[in-house]
Amino acid sequence: MNIITKIKNIFSEEVVDVEKLSQDDVVDDIKNITSEVDESNKPFSEPEPVIRQVIRVPALSDDIFPPNDENKVLIKAQPSGSSDQCLFMLNRPLFLDHSWWFPNFESAENSPLAERLFSLDDVASVLVNESTITVTRKDKNTYDWKPLASDVGIALRELLIEGGELISKKIISEMPSQDEIQEGIQKAINEEVNPGVAGHGGLITLEKIKGNTITIKMGGGCQGCSSADLTLKEGIHGSFRKFVPQIGAIFDETDHAAGLNPYF
Repeated sequence: MNIITKIKNIFSEEVVDVEKLSQDDVVDDIKNITSEVDESNKPFSEPEPVIRQVIRVPALSDDIFPPNDENKVLIKAQPSGSSDQCLFMLNRPLFLDHSWWFPNFESAENSPLAERLFSLDDVASVLVNESTITVTRKDKNTYDWKPLASDVGIALRELLIEGGELISKKIISEMPSQDEIQEGIQKAINEEVNPGVAGHGGLITLEKIKGNTITIKMGGGCQGCSSADLTLKEGIHGSFRKFVPQIGAIFDETDHAAGLNPYF
């Protein structure tokens, strides 16, 4: 049975029909999330950090999967509006209470989950966050996720059915405590991030931390600012990684629609 999904083109509002991505319940729903990438100058002048995109993942509801299918490996796929990323939601834990970013194939060493995905063509990076995976692909100009998403779904299903470890033991064993991560992130905010955005009247606060996954909120001039995504992706993100290299996903829960767009 085909599943028709509306993928919005951010410029033309064009709607594209997408067929079912797998024949074995690999993917049974596709929706839209928005993730914008801007390659402008970085807002901080610190040494060049490892560039990582910020992935925004919506909260998963408890009833996202049918309760009677607990024995099956179920996967839902949600491509981003900009088409370069796709969120895969599973009914199985992948990295319980933690997240990890694999920016390239080399970083996937000894992590079977990431190694399997990087063996697929066009996979640029992988973010594992508890029971979700966000895949960024190399080709930024293709809007059809059907071929790659189907391959990703099949690879995930096979890996989970096989069983065994998913994430490198080294990553798990060297994970700092939540208190240590929180202390490092707060230090980054106090010493580098907030001084960096103060000139625009901005203020960054650490709202929540779970394991090595953090959630922040932008206030002042940063709320609703047209450069907020750039500041988050390349400035704040780089500073956090410099102070705490082991952080995983970084979420922004700012209601930018309520801001005044004071800076352009």
